[in-house]
Amino acid sequence: MGAQLRVYKRRIRSVTATKKITKAMEMIAASRIVKAQRQVAASTPYATELTRAVTAVATGSNTKHPLTTESENPVRAAVVLLTSDRGLAGGYSSNAIKAADRLTERLRSEGKEVDHYIVGRKGVAYYNFRERKVVDSWTGFTDSPSYANAKAVAAPLIEAVTKETAEGGVDELHIVYTEFVSMMTQNAVDNRMLPLSLEKASEETVGKGEILPLFDFEPSAEDVLDALLPRYVESRVYNALLQAAASEHAARRRAMKSATDNAGELITSLTRLANAARQAEITQEISEIVGGSAALADANAGSDK
Repeated sequence: MGAQLRVYKRRIRSVTATKKITKAMEMIAASRIVKAQRQVAASTPYATELTRAVTAVATGSNTKHPLTTESENPVRAAVVLLTSDRGLAGGYSSNAIKAADRLTERLRSEGKEVDHYIVGRKGVAYYNFRERKVVDSWTGFTDSPSYANAKAVAAPLIEAVTKETAEGGVDELHIVYTEFVSMMTQNAVDNRMLPLSLEKASEETVGKGEILPLFDFEPSAEDVLDALLPRYVESRVYNALLQAAASEHAARRRAMKSATDNAGELITSLTRLANAARQAEITQEISEIVGGSAALADANAGSDK
Protein backbone atom coordinates (compact mmCIF):
# COMPACT_ATOMS: atom_id res chain seq x y z
CA MET A 1 0.00 0.00 0.00
CA GLY A 2 2.78 2.42 0.85
CA ALA A 3 4.43 1.93 -2.55
CA GLN A 4 1.13 2.59 -4.34
CA LEU A 5 0.58 5.78 -2.37
CA ARG A 6 4.04 7.02 -3.32
CA VAL A 7 3.26 6.39 -6.99
CA TYR A 8 0.07 8.45 -6.76
CA LYS A 9 1.84 11.32 -5.00
CA ARG A 10 4.62 11.32 -7.60
CA ARG A 11 2.08 11.45 -10.43
CA ILE A 12 0.19 14.28 -8.71
CA ARG A 13 3.40 16.33 -8.43
CA SER A 14 4.19 15.67 -12.10
CA VAL A 15 0.71 16.64 -13.34
CA THR A 16 0.70 19.73 -11.10
CA ALA A 17 3.97 20.91 -12.66
CA THR A 18 2.53 20.31 -16.14
CA LYS A 19 -0.61 22.24 -15.21
CA LYS A 20 1.48 25.25 -14.19
CA ILE A 21 3.25 25.19 -17.57
CA THR A 22 0.06 24.90 -19.63
CA LYS A 23 -1.59 27.66 -17.57
CA ALA A 24 1.36 29.96 -18.20
CA MET A 25 1.27 29.20 -21.94
CA GLU A 26 -2.47 29.87 -21.98
CA MET A 27 -1.97 33.29 -20.39
CA ILE A 28 0.88 34.18 -22.76
CA ALA A 29 -1.17 33.21 -25.82
CA ALA A 30 -4.16 35.20 -24.53
CA SER A 31 -2.01 38.31 -24.08
CA ARG A 32 -0.61 38.03 -27.61
CA ILE A 33 -4.00 37.65 -29.27
CA VAL A 34 -4.93 41.26 -28.49
CA LYS A 35 -1.81 42.60 -30.22
CA ALA A 36 -2.34 40.31 -33.21
CA GLN A 37 -5.97 41.44 -33.55
CA ARG A 38 -4.89 45.08 -33.56
CA GLN A 39 -2.35 44.39 -36.29
CA VAL A 40 -4.97 42.63 -38.40
CA ALA A 41 -7.38 45.54 -37.98
CA ALA A 42 -4.64 48.02 -38.89
CA SER A 43 -3.51 46.18 -42.04
CA THR A 44 -6.92 45.35 -43.50
CA PRO A 45 -7.88 48.92 -44.65
CA TYR A 46 -4.58 49.28 -46.55
CA ALA A 47 -5.06 45.95 -48.32
CA THR A 48 -8.66 46.87 -49.14
CA GLU A 49 -7.76 50.27 -50.58
CA LEU A 50 -4.91 48.77 -52.58
CA THR A 51 -7.30 46.22 -54.07
CA ARG A 52 -9.68 49.08 -54.85
CA ALA A 53 -6.90 50.91 -56.70
CA VAL A 54 -6.01 47.82 -58.73
CA THR A 55 -9.69 47.32 -59.57
CA ALA A 56 -9.98 50.94 -60.71
CA VAL A 57 -6.97 50.61 -63.01
CA ALA A 58 -8.14 47.30 -64.44
CA THR A 59 -11.71 48.42 -65.11
CA GLY A 60 -10.57 51.75 -66.54
CA SER A 61 -8.23 50.25 -69.14
CA ASN A 62 -7.92 47.34 -71.53
CA THR A 63 -4.36 46.52 -70.52
CA LYS A 64 -3.46 42.85 -70.24
CA HIS A 65 -1.44 42.28 -67.08
CA PRO A 66 -0.64 39.27 -64.86
CA LEU A 67 -2.35 41.08 -62.00
CA THR A 68 -5.78 41.13 -63.62
CA THR A 69 -5.74 39.01 -66.80
CA GLU A 70 -6.41 35.29 -66.65
CA SER A 71 -4.43 33.00 -68.91
CA GLU A 72 -6.43 31.27 -71.64
CA ASN A 73 -4.76 27.95 -70.85
CA PRO A 74 -3.25 28.01 -67.34
CA VAL A 75 -0.74 25.21 -66.81
CA ARG A 76 0.98 26.03 -63.52
CA ALA A 77 -0.16 27.46 -60.18
CA ALA A 78 1.69 28.47 -57.02
CA VAL A 79 0.28 27.63 -53.59
CA VAL A 80 1.54 29.45 -50.49
CA LEU A 81 0.81 27.56 -47.26
CA LEU A 82 0.96 29.33 -43.88
CA THR A 83 1.53 27.09 -40.84
CA SER A 84 3.11 27.59 -37.41
CA ASP A 85 6.68 27.25 -36.20
CA ARG A 86 5.65 25.71 -32.88
CA GLY A 87 3.17 23.07 -31.82
CA LEU A 88 0.79 22.89 -28.85
CA ALA A 89 -1.89 24.68 -30.89
CA GLY A 90 -4.40 21.90 -31.40
CA GLY A 91 -5.28 21.27 -35.04
CA TYR A 92 -4.17 24.70 -36.26
CA SER A 93 -1.38 23.59 -38.63
CA SER A 94 -2.99 20.29 -39.63
CA ASN A 95 -6.20 22.05 -40.72
CA ALA A 96 -4.23 24.46 -42.93
CA ILE A 97 -2.22 21.57 -44.40
CA LYS A 98 -5.43 19.65 -45.18
CA ALA A 99 -6.88 22.73 -46.90
CA ALA A 100 -3.70 23.05 -48.99
CA ASP A 101 -3.88 19.35 -49.94
CA ARG A 102 -7.50 19.77 -51.06
CA LEU A 103 -6.57 22.82 -53.12
CA THR A 104 -3.62 21.00 -54.67
CA GLU A 105 -5.82 18.07 -55.67
CA ARG A 106 -8.36 20.41 -57.24
CA LEU A 107 -5.73 22.30 -59.23
CA ARG A 108 -4.15 19.07 -60.45
CA SER A 109 -7.55 17.75 -61.46
CA GLU A 110 -7.81 20.85 -63.66
CA GLY A 111 -4.58 19.85 -65.37
CA LYS A 112 -2.28 22.34 -63.63
CA GLU A 113 1.14 21.75 -62.15
CA VAL A 114 1.49 23.03 -58.58
CA ASP A 115 4.50 24.76 -57.01
CA HIS A 116 4.49 24.88 -53.20
CA TYR A 117 5.81 27.69 -51.01
CA ILE A 118 5.72 26.95 -47.27
CA VAL A 119 5.77 29.26 -44.23
CA GLY A 120 6.31 27.66 -40.81
CA ARG A 121 8.32 24.70 -39.52
CA LYS A 122 5.25 22.47 -39.20
CA GLY A 123 4.45 22.74 -42.90
CA VAL A 124 8.10 22.35 -43.90
CA ALA A 125 8.44 19.22 -41.75
CA TYR A 126 5.22 17.78 -43.21
CA TYR A 127 6.39 18.20 -46.80
CA ASN A 128 9.96 17.05 -46.08
CA PHE A 129 8.73 13.90 -44.34
CA ARG A 130 6.61 13.01 -47.38
CA GLU A 131 9.43 14.01 -49.77
CA ARG A 132 7.29 16.57 -51.57
CA LYS A 133 9.02 19.24 -53.58
CA VAL A 134 9.00 22.74 -52.10
CA VAL A 135 10.14 25.71 -54.18
CA ASP A 136 10.90 27.93 -51.18
CA SER A 137 10.21 28.05 -47.45
CA TRP A 138 10.44 30.46 -44.52
CA THR A 139 10.49 29.86 -40.77
CA GLY A 140 11.01 31.69 -37.49
CA PHE A 141 8.37 34.44 -37.54
CA THR A 142 4.90 32.88 -37.74
CA ASP A 143 3.76 34.01 -34.26
CA SER A 144 4.87 37.64 -34.79
CA PRO A 145 5.30 38.50 -38.49
CA SER A 146 6.52 41.86 -39.75
CA TYR A 147 6.10 43.60 -43.09
CA ALA A 148 9.73 42.74 -43.87
CA ASN A 149 8.81 39.05 -43.51
CA ALA A 150 5.88 39.57 -45.89
CA LYS A 151 8.20 41.21 -48.45
CA ALA A 152 10.61 38.28 -48.18
CA VAL A 153 7.78 35.81 -48.85
CA ALA A 154 6.27 37.92 -51.64
CA ALA A 155 9.52 38.46 -53.58
CA PRO A 156 9.82 34.98 -55.18
CA LEU A 157 6.04 34.91 -55.73
CA ILE A 158 6.15 38.15 -57.70
CA GLU A 159 9.09 36.84 -59.70
CA ALA A 160 7.20 33.63 -60.51
CA VAL A 161 4.10 35.56 -61.60
CA THR A 162 6.03 37.86 -63.93
CA LYS A 163 7.92 34.99 -65.62
CA GLU A 164 6.71 32.99 -68.56
CA THR A 165 5.54 29.49 -67.66
CA ALA A 166 8.19 28.01 -69.93
CA GLU A 167 10.81 29.69 -67.74
CA GLY A 168 9.32 28.42 -64.48
CA GLY A 169 6.63 31.06 -64.05
CA VAL A 170 3.07 30.50 -62.84
CA ASP A 171 -0.34 31.48 -64.18
CA GLU A 172 -2.11 31.57 -60.81
CA LEU A 173 -1.17 32.42 -57.25
CA HIS A 174 -3.11 30.93 -54.32
CA ILE A 175 -2.61 31.35 -50.58
CA VAL A 176 -3.81 29.01 -47.82
CA TYR A 177 -3.99 30.37 -44.29
CA THR A 178 -6.16 30.31 -41.17
CA GLU A 179 -8.64 33.18 -41.02
CA PHE A 180 -9.31 34.66 -37.59
CA VAL A 181 -13.06 34.89 -37.03
CA SER A 182 -13.27 35.03 -33.24
CA MET A 183 -11.50 33.75 -30.14
CA MET A 184 -13.31 30.43 -30.55
CA THR A 185 -13.48 30.17 -34.35
CA GLN A 186 -10.62 30.07 -36.84
CA ASN A 187 -11.15 28.70 -40.35
CA ALA A 188 -8.56 27.40 -42.81
CA VAL A 189 -9.26 29.11 -46.14
CA ASP A 190 -7.71 29.27 -49.60
CA ASN A 191 -7.83 32.44 -51.68
CA ARG A 192 -6.65 33.13 -55.19
CA MET A 193 -4.52 36.25 -55.09
CA LEU A 194 -3.63 36.38 -58.79
CA PRO A 195 -5.11 36.94 -61.25
CA LEU A 196 -7.39 39.22 -59.31
CA SER A 197 -11.09 38.54 -59.82
CA LEU A 198 -12.38 42.00 -60.70
CA GLU A 199 -16.04 41.15 -60.03
CA LYS A 200 -15.28 39.75 -56.58
CA ALA A 201 -12.86 42.58 -55.77
CA SER A 202 -15.44 45.19 -56.77
CA GLU A 203 -18.06 43.66 -54.47
CA GLU A 204 -15.61 43.54 -51.55
CA THR A 205 -14.04 46.98 -51.91
CA VAL A 206 -16.60 49.10 -53.78
CA GLY A 207 -19.95 47.53 -53.02
CA LYS A 208 -22.84 46.47 -55.18
CA GLY A 209 -24.40 49.20 -57.26
CA GLU A 210 -21.58 51.69 -56.74
CA ILE A 211 -19.75 52.90 -59.85
CA LEU A 212 -16.01 53.51 -59.88
CA PRO A 213 -14.89 56.97 -61.01
CA LEU A 214 -12.94 57.46 -64.23
CA PHE A 215 -9.17 57.85 -64.00
CA ASP A 216 -6.35 59.04 -66.20
CA PHE A 217 -3.13 57.02 -65.86
CA GLU A 218 0.36 58.43 -66.08
CA PRO A 219 2.55 57.31 -67.71
CA SER A 220 0.25 54.37 -68.63
CA ALA A 221 -2.13 51.88 -67.07
CA GLU A 222 0.40 49.08 -67.58
CA ASP A 223 3.10 51.01 -65.70
CA VAL A 224 0.65 51.69 -62.87
CA LEU A 225 -0.19 47.99 -62.64
CA ASP A 226 3.52 47.11 -62.68
CA ALA A 227 4.00 49.43 -59.71
CA LEU A 228 0.94 48.10 -57.88
CA LEU A 229 1.72 44.40 -58.40
CA PRO A 230 4.42 44.04 -55.70
CA ARG A 231 2.48 46.25 -53.29
CA TYR A 232 -0.67 44.22 -53.79
CA VAL A 233 1.02 40.84 -53.26
CA GLU A 234 2.99 42.09 -50.25
CA SER A 235 -0.11 43.57 -48.58
CA ARG A 236 -2.14 40.40 -49.14
CA VAL A 237 0.63 38.17 -47.82
CA TYR A 238 1.12 40.44 -44.81
CA ASN A 239 -2.58 40.46 -43.97
CA ALA A 240 -2.69 36.65 -44.29
CA LEU A 241 0.37 36.31 -42.03
CA LEU A 242 -1.29 38.49 -39.39
CA GLN A 243 -4.56 36.58 -39.66
CA ALA A 244 -2.64 33.32 -39.28
CA ALA A 245 -0.69 34.64 -36.26
CA ALA A 246 -3.88 35.70 -34.48
CA SER A 247 -5.43 32.32 -35.27
CA GLU A 248 -2.34 30.50 -34.00
CA HIS A 249 -2.44 32.33 -30.66
CA ALA A 250 -6.18 31.71 -30.30
CA ALA A 251 -5.78 28.01 -31.12
CA ARG A 252 -2.87 27.68 -28.69
CA ARG A 253 -4.82 29.45 -25.91
CA ARG A 254 -7.75 27.12 -26.44
CA ALA A 255 -5.52 24.03 -26.53
CA MET A 256 -3.64 25.07 -23.40
CA LYS A 257 -6.89 25.85 -21.56
CA SER A 258 -8.15 22.39 -22.42
CA ALA A 259 -4.86 20.87 -21.25
CA THR A 260 -5.02 22.84 -18.00
CA ASP A 261 -8.61 21.73 -17.35
CA ASN A 262 -7.70 18.11 -18.10
CA ALA A 263 -4.72 18.33 -15.75
CA GLY A 264 -7.00 19.65 -12.99
CA GLU A 265 -9.43 16.78 -13.50
CA LEU A 266 -6.56 14.28 -13.48
CA ILE A 267 -5.18 15.78 -10.25
CA THR A 268 -8.62 15.45 -8.64
CA SER A 269 -8.88 11.82 -9.75
CA LEU A 270 -5.37 10.98 -8.56
CA THR A 271 -6.01 12.71 -5.23
CA ARG A 272 -9.08 10.55 -4.69
CA LEU A 273 -7.10 7.41 -5.52
CA ALA A 274 -4.30 8.51 -3.20
CA ASN A 275 -6.80 9.16 -0.39
CA ALA A 276 -8.36 5.73 -0.96
CA ALA A 277 -4.90 4.13 -0.89
CA ARG A 278 -4.04 6.02 2.28
CA GLN A 279 -7.32 5.00 3.88
CA ALA A 280 -6.70 1.37 2.94
CA GLU A 281 -3.20 1.62 4.39
CA ILE A 282 -4.53 3.04 7.67
CA THR A 283 -7.24 0.39 7.84
CA GLN A 284 -4.64 -2.32 7.29
CA GLU A 285 -2.42 -0.86 10.01
CA ILE A 286 -5.36 -0.74 12.45
CA SER A 287 -6.26 -4.33 11.58
CA GLU A 288 -2.68 -5.42 12.18
CA ILE A 289 -2.59 -3.59 15.53
CA VAL A 290 -5.95 -5.09 16.64
CA GLY A 291 -4.85 -8.54 15.50
CA GLY A 292 -1.56 -8.25 17.32
CA SER A 293 -3.29 -7.02 20.48
CA ALA A 294 -5.75 -9.93 20.39
CA ALA A 295 -2.93 -12.42 19.88
CA LEU A 296 -1.01 -10.93 22.80
CA ALA A 297 -4.14 -11.06 25.00
CA ASP A 298 -4.66 -14.72 24.13
CA ALA A 299 -1.03 -15.47 24.88
CA ASN A 300 -1.26 -13.79 28.30
CA ALA A 301 -4.50 -15.66 29.11
CA GLY A 302 -2.81 -18.97 28.29
CA SER A 303 0.18 -18.24 30.52
CA ASP A 304 -2.14 -17.39 33.50
CA LYS A 305 -3.65 -20.84 33.38
